[in-house]
Amino acid sequence: MSEVEVRRSKRRRRTVSAYREGDLIVVLIPASMSKRDEAKWVADMVARIERKESRRKPSDEELLARAAALNDTWLGGLATPGSVRWVSNQKSRWGSCTPGDRSIRLSVRLQQMPPRVVDYVLIHELAHLLEPGHGPKFWAWVDRYPKSERAKGYLAGWSSAARMELPDGYDDSGEAEVD
Repeated sequence: MSEVEVRRSKRRRRTVSAYREGDLIVVLIPASMSKRDEAKWVADMVARIERKESRRKPSDEELLARAAALNDTWLGGLATPGSVRWVSNQKSRWGSCTPGDRSIRLSVRLQQMPPRVVDYVLIHELAHLLEPGHGPKFWAWVDRYPKSERAKGYLAGWSSAARMELPDGYDDSGEAEVD
């Protein structure tokens, strides 16, 4: 649980707000607010901040841990990445992999997508550590992840809805390739 500081303001009339300041959550309330209302609002605002933070994008370290867990579960622990990180320079790819240094990069565009879709892209890139191309052996690895087809459909639909050109690795049939 975070440390909380309540700041009362004579200028504030009705509004309550909160923000994080380092490890501290600061809650701003009107000076005239009762102690009972203060307790209710502080609990509510702290819960909102914590909910919002729980939905934030995973850090690079958390992505690496997630990739390791997916590798263990779906790829038998055979595709250990050296690094996994978010990048903002991928406009036509969802992810990429460099087998030489075992690095995986995911587009920041994935941060707004459901976890199963991010997991699919991680599995796709991890599979490149086992099979460099997009042949049958590669897809056999990727298809071990049970949500692959749904995630491919989600990415294709998202691209279509965003009126984007299909990213590299897609063909006209909507089959997704992510590297």
